[in-house]
Amino acid sequence: MTRPAVAEGVWAWSPAAGLRPVEGTAAEGPLLVADSWLVHDGRVRGLERHRERFVRSCGECAGPPSYRMLEFWQAMTDVLPRRGEWFPRVELTTRHVRLRLRPAPPLGTEVRVLAAGQADPRTVPRRKGPDLDVLAAVRTRASVDGADEAVLVDPTGVVLETATASVLWWEDDTLCLPSPRLPVLPGVTVALIQERALHTGVRIAHRERTLPELDGREVWLVNALHGIRPVTEWTGGPLKAAPAERAPEWRAWLDDIMEPLPEK
Repeated sequence: MTRPAVAEGVWAWSPAAGLRPVEGTAAEGPLLVADSWLVHDGRVRGLERHRERFVRSCGECAGPPSYRMLEFWQAMTDVLPRRGEWFPRVELTTRHVRLRLRPAPPLGTEVRVLAAGQADPRTVPRRKGPDLDVLAAVRTRASVDGADEAVLVDPTGVVLETATASVLWWEDDTLCLPSPRLPVLPGVTVALIQERALHTGVRIAHRERTLPELDGREVWLVNALHGIRPVTEWTGGPLKAAPAERAPEWRAWLDDIMEPLPEK
């Protein structure tokens, strides 16, 4: 039997008191680690992978010991709502371990992307959390030009990812993604897609491409909230988006692999 679901808001956790609502933001402290995912009527994708990434990241910045983080994860999972669409975020700050329970924003099936690459402003690109504010500013600037997202590039112009999503693309029958040597976040949804590709015989390649080299290709933005969104328009430049021929099948597969939240 699970505990009652918590209400929308911020809930701090401690081993002694469990989850308790947080009032105000004055004592939050800097955000060190964050992780988030979609919950649809009590079903999720890749929850264990999110747990592993979050616990590992907390360990990398001297957070609480892993057994405490697993206790928090269990308590957090127990109280997530089993009805409706939610986008919870777990957080480690210098002061707290927290659950931020948020309704999911409207989900997208396609995306418009700024055709000009943006210099990568992140200080910790392989850990989600510390750079969320600067990445939000990148998206805000992209919206001025009618785009939903902007692509971050390295100093040579090589594609990394966007402010909120991994970038994948197709070259003929090969599914491509940035080289692992590049400073990109290890995406949970990307890992699931790679696993399916390996199981179904789809060739995968790590390649370094500039934005102009994605012209006319089927390009996907991939994250835990929206799943796969094909790029249907490049704004503010001459790039052309290819028809999203493969995306519908892969999106349907992502929907099918959602699993019920574990019961206590």
